[in-house]
Amino acid sequence: MSKGIIFDIKHYAIHDGPGIRTTVFLKGCGLQCQWCQNPEGQEFEPELMIREYRCAKECNACVSTCPQNAISKNGNLLELDKEKCDLCGKCAEVCVYEALEIVGRKVSVKEVVDEVEKDKVFFEESGGGVTFSGGEPLLQSDFLDALLDEMKKRQIHVALDTCGYVSKEDLEEIIDKVDLILYDLKIMDEEKHKRYTGVSNRTILENLQIISEKEKEANVRIPLLSGINDDNRSIQTLIEYLRPLKNIRQISLLPYHRGGYEKSRRLRKEKILKIFHPPSVERIQKIKKILEDSGFTVKTGG
Repeated sequence: MSKGIIFDIKHYAIHDGPGIRTTVFLKGCGLQCQWCQNPEGQEFEPELMIREYRCAKECNACVSTCPQNAISKNGNLLELDKEKCDLCGKCAEVCVYEALEIVGRKVSVKEVVDEVEKDKVFFEESGGGVTFSGGEPLLQSDFLDALLDEMKKRQIHVALDTCGYVSKEDLEEIIDKVDLILYDLKIMDEEKHKRYTGVSNRTILENLQIISEKEKEANVRIPLLSGINDDNRSIQTLIEYLRPLKNIRQISLLPYHRGGYEKSRRLRKEKILKIFHPPSVERIQKIKKILEDSGFTVKTGG
């Protein structure tokens, strides 16, 4: 049976669709958003995360254990030579302080299904279910397809959190197997989108049109970044694009926070991500009102 690579399974999630949910995070993404909240989901392969605040100054177990001599230490400051590191995981195995962790593991469909079913009683009581997120789950299309088939057999509500930067074929293959799509729209201006995510937004906008034509229920999620996509022109362009789409049930405004950048430091990726700022509370409320006055149901936060 198909296997995939995930970096987390979050139980009792309440911001990834209706009710109480189990969110499964699949690894790998085609975007390189400079504000990414899950930088551990960008790469397809496992990565080493270093939490120096947990490291004990007197302990050198990881340094002495590493067969590639990829880790060095100055006090409790750990340095990783990525060129030497082969991600064997031995350093994490001997770290009793859990300062080191291999992020990303291969799992079978059965392993994921077993984890999801632990929460089935909460789904039934709250109207919840499972959400497949990432990264970009559609980039592991065979694995995702097999998971969706198993969820359908168990009558579990399925939400898909996607950035939309995927092939039309992969999207159409699964669209009838999900109950709700959480669709991330980052930036409407194409040149800005290229500058901050590394790719054009054309495929993303075209795929949302496909979802609309299929009349699949979708909630649009917009990360709000001060000076990037919170200006009146950006909001008006968004409204003009979304207004003709009949399947949009809700818009979620997601003010930027620094959690992703802090994780990027632990992954030694801080040169890739940048620190941004959220709009002011007043500006967020104004954007919310503009969207509501245009006929949308709007929520602040996940």
